Amino acid sequence: MRRSRRVVAPDLFWDAPSRLVLGDGAVLLGGFACQEGAALLRALAAVAEAAPFRHMVTPGGHCMSVAMTNCGAVGWVTDRTGYRYDRTDPESGLPWPEMPGVFADLAAEAAAQAGFAGFMPDACLINRYEPGARLSLHQDKDERGFDAPIVLVSLGLPATFLFGGVKRSDPPRRVALRHGDVAVWGGPSRLAFHGVAPLAEGEHPMLGRQRINLTFRRAL
Repeated sequence: MRRSRRVVAPDLFWDAPSRLVLGDGAVLLGGFACQEGAALLRALAAVAEAAPFRHMVTPGGHCMSVAMTNCGAVGWVTDRTGYRYDRTDPESGLPWPEMPGVFADLAAEAAAQAGFAGFMPDACLINRYEPGARLSLHQDKDERGFDAPIVLVSLGLPATFLFGGVKRSDPPRRVALRHGDVAVWGGPSRLAFHGVAPLAEGEHPMLGRQRINLTFRRAL
């Protein structure tokens, strides 16, 4: 593991508190990943070279607007047969790329900051958003258990994160996500409905016209 992180200063685009409570067991850590941005992007490039981004199809036959790939012991996939975790990339038949150390360390440190010490992710779903792409409200519930939190790292263009309650009818809160922000939710909020509003046009100095979302989970 790395040495303990010092307090991360917000980047130039961050104008909200560095810690924002989203709910019981849910927190937004503003700018937490900024110091690791370059290392995260280098590791991401290696993962995407081994397992390229693709637009998966839902069981209902809908092609998702968000492009996806995975790294770790298992990867989240969707196709006509359903949603699931799989140890192999269905396009190549090979195991998903190993999770980079910088990914796992950051996720563990963010979880600890949010009150979930000992988090060790075995899956990282990587989403690539381009302007207009969105992710509808959903729960992360394909994992074997719900004791471990979810850790989300946002890179690139800003986005509007929708964070609701454990019932679909609960109105979601709209939260601005900037480059380097990390959201963590677990405990009573572990099955909170969440999503991303359509991504607005823009140009990020490191990633151009896109946003990358790293979602860390304990799937097995």
